Order: sequence, then structure tokens, then C-alpha cells
Amino acid sequence: MGAPAIDADNLPYADGDFYFFEQMLDPKERIRLLEVREWLAQEVRPHAASWWNVGAFPTELIPRIAELDIVSPVKRLGYSNLFAGLLHAEFTRADTSIATFMGVHDGLFTGSIETLASPEQQAEWLPDIYAMKKIGAFGLTEPLGGSDVAGGTRTTAERSGDGWVLNGAKRWIGNATFSDWVVIFARDVADNQVKGFMVDTSLPGYKATKIENKTALRTVENADIVLDGLQISDDYRLTGANSFKDTNKVLRITRLSVAWQAVGQQLAAFDVARRYAVERQQFGRPLASFQLIQQQLVEMLGNTVSSLGMMVRLAQLADDGGARDEQSALAKAFTTARMRETVALGRSILGGNGIVTDYEMAKIFADAEAVYSYEGTYEINSLVTGRAITGIAAFV
Repeated sequence: MGAPAIDADNLPYADGDFYFFEQMLDPKERIRLLEVREWLAQEVRPHAASWWNVGAFPTELIPRIAELDIVSPVKRLGYSNLFAGLLHAEFTRADTSIATFMGVHDGLFTGSIETLASPEQQAEWLPDIYAMKKIGAFGLTEPLGGSDVAGGTRTTAERSGDGWVLNGAKRWIGNATFSDWVVIFARDVADNQVKGFMVDTSLPGYKATKIENKTALRTVENADIVLDGLQISDDYRLTGANSFKDTNKVLRITRLSVAWQAVGQQLAAFDVARRYAVERQQFGRPLASFQLIQQQLVEMLGNTVSSLGMMVRLAQLADDGGARDEQSALAKAFTTARMRETVALGRSILGGNGIVTDYEMAKIFADAEAVYSYEGTYEINSLVTGRAITGIAAFV
């Protein structure tokens, strides 16, 4: 006779917040987070595997996300960095691809304008960006430049009259196939410094081609961009982007966002694995009744909670004036390493069902590899942290 049925919809610690970190939010922030969580559960998560399977972004979803009015939650809306982080984790928990879309538009792109544009440029551009009437992308990585792009930017910008001419190529640029604007970072041939430009994607000389055959973040439309003699007015040069140090002001912030994605990935894996474990019957009883399965679930939870605890402290530091580069680097390295362990355990718990997207875990498992790699690899972030604790750079 089989074991009695377990109500998987009413499990203890239903939200996975084992140490009640969400209680650190003020009441208004908690209510807002729950509202977005419910919206994601209804509008995103049920469809995420289908979008992933066909490998196309649901652009029809953008106006509905815009209605949430959550772009720039800290600078524009006055929420805490903890709320912003937990919000990004919730998006990832529902679907990593949709979270990455938001990370590009709201983090990299919007953050570039908020950080590097002049007050006049911000006044002109930000209203449509905040309202998501204009969608943006962030063009830094190149076909031959990833971790070394700081000193090896091959895309060039050359003065021509009262404007600039951009030539070169970018790769892995999320949103670029349908975005209205893209921030392009290019090396000024006159002084060899990296500068930033706001590029209208309808301009002649701009071409974006979707990257096919991905095994992670298939819903995200990453693109190869070619800039061929693209002419742009000096009014569209970001006045605060005059060297790669300026670019790094944006990356310092978005690196934290990716670490929050690693938290969201782990929460998603835990959600799916725990539910499967209590519902799936083997040898006449639930998988969750076996000691080894419980041990794996607890290890998943421990990884998640330790990652979340680190990010909560970094959010506090950000609210108090900003986390240091090395602290962001360690967080990105640590949380994504724990994420890799967590999603692998989750996939193992689902057995064969863990390799088909019908059960969600295969998508979560595959998407984790992209999160592990972008916004600085594990190795580069380790070296940034290593330099901070030894005073010795070991990059070459």
C-alpha cells in the first residue's frame, strides 16, 4: 500500500526563505514583492518552458511588464537595494531568460544612462526607458574580446565633423534583435580611451543577427552586432563615459544583479526538486521519505541560504554607500559556484525527468551555465578578489 498523499501546495517554508530574510523589508516593500511574485507565477512561469523550447523572446510580454512599473527600483522609486535584489531573484525564479531581459534593459542599459549620461541626456531619454516604451541593450563584449575587453576593445569611434563614425563588432548582446537603442562602447582612435554612445538601432550601418543553437537562455535573443560606418551625432555620446573606468561603474552594480540571479536559480531548483520529491512515488512511498533525497534537498537549501545571506549583507552595504568591487566579485563567484552545485543536485533528484523541459529542471540546469559565465567568469572574479586580499595582481 502506498504512502498517504502529501499536499505539495502547502509545504513548510513555502517561499524557500528559511531564515526569513524577506522580513527585513519594510511592509510596503514586502507587499510589492508578493504582488510581483504572484504576477510572475501567473504570467511567466507557466509559459517559460514553451518560450525556451522555441528559442524566441515573447515581445508581447513587454507592455505587461511595463505595467508593473518596476524599472530602476532604487534610483527612481526609492526602494532599498535588498528589495531590488530580491525582486531580481524572483524574476529569475520564474524564468532566467525573462530576468536576463530585465537585467539588460533595467540594469546594464538603464544603469548606463543613469550613471554615464549628462542630466540633459537623462531628461530626454529616461522617461521612455523607465516606461519601457523604448527597450535598450548593452554592447560591450566582442567576438574576440570577453574577459580582456577592458584593454582590448576593437570597436572604434572616430570624430567626423560634429559627430562620430563607429566601426566594429559586438557579440552576445542581449535584446539587440528587437531593442530600440543600444549603448555601444568603442575605442576613440584619437586618445585610445573607451567611450560610450547611445545608438538608435534603426540607423544605417547597424545590423544585429540573432545567435542560434544556444543551450542556455534560449529565450533571450542574444545577437552579433556589426557596426559599419555608423554615423552618430556628438549629442549621443555619453558625456560621462570617457574611459573603461567609467564603464566599470556600471558593471560593478550589475555584477551584483547576476549574483542575485544565482540566488533565484537556486530557489527555482529547490522549488522544483522539493515538489517533485514529495509527489513522486518510488518503492511505494514518496522520494522525499528517503534519507539521501532529504540530504540532497538540505544541501540545496544550504547553498541557497548561504548565497542569499551574502547578498543580503551586500545589499546593506550598497544602501550605506556601495559595495566594493572585490566584494561584488566574490559574491558573483561564490553564488554562481553554489548555484552550479544546487541545480546539479536538483537535476539528479528528478532522474530522467530532469533532462526534459516538461519538468522545468532541465531549463533551470541549462540556464545556470550562462549565469555562471557572464558578468565576469568565476576565474576573473576570483582574481579580482585575490588581488584585493593580497595586493598582488595575477591576471597574466
